[in-house]
Amino acid sequence: MKRVAATWLLLAACRESPAPPAPPPERFGLGRAATSAEIAALDDDVQPDGSGLPPGRGTATDGAPIYAARCASCHGATGREGPVGVLVGGGQPLGFRVGWRPGHATPPTVGNLYPYATTLYDYIHRTMPWAQPGSLEPDEVYSLVAWLLHQNDIVPADAVLDAATLPKIVMPARSRFTER
Repeated sequence: MKRVAATWLLLAACRESPAPPAPPPERFGLGRAATSAEIAALDDDVQPDGSGLPPGRGTATDGAPIYAARCASCHGATGREGPVGVLVGGGQPLGFRVGWRPGHATPPTVGNLYPYATTLYDYIHRTMPWAQPGSLEPDEVYSLVAWLLHQNDIVPADAVLDAATLPKIVMPARSRFTER
């Protein structure tokens, strides 16, 4: 009889739903809230309208030696060779889709992919050169952008790029993007 009662209690206990898990603690005791100054130091993105661009200036002439020293090893002497991304060349990047592009298609380049020149500045500032991202000074980035835009026939050789002039450049690919 005792054995039947014990079995019955065991079955009854199994039918009961388990207790819900305890809520997580409000804090796990790790880290701390970032200060406003720490957030401001990291908030250095550049918007299409140019907000966020730092002081500085650059020209294609200034950008040529910087490109040769810091970029050519990955993108080729003129930006057309690679081995990593081709930067110079026109035409619509035909057949371009994320993850797929036929070998004969025009490669995506600065001249046919970027909707805003400020986006190019932001990308170079944050990610280049590959081995030392973020190591370029603002004048160097403005100069590289000027050189790349000149190589893609978007600005003249004597164009001076800075926080006032860069947002005014109309990129050839802008019409392929929509704004919300």
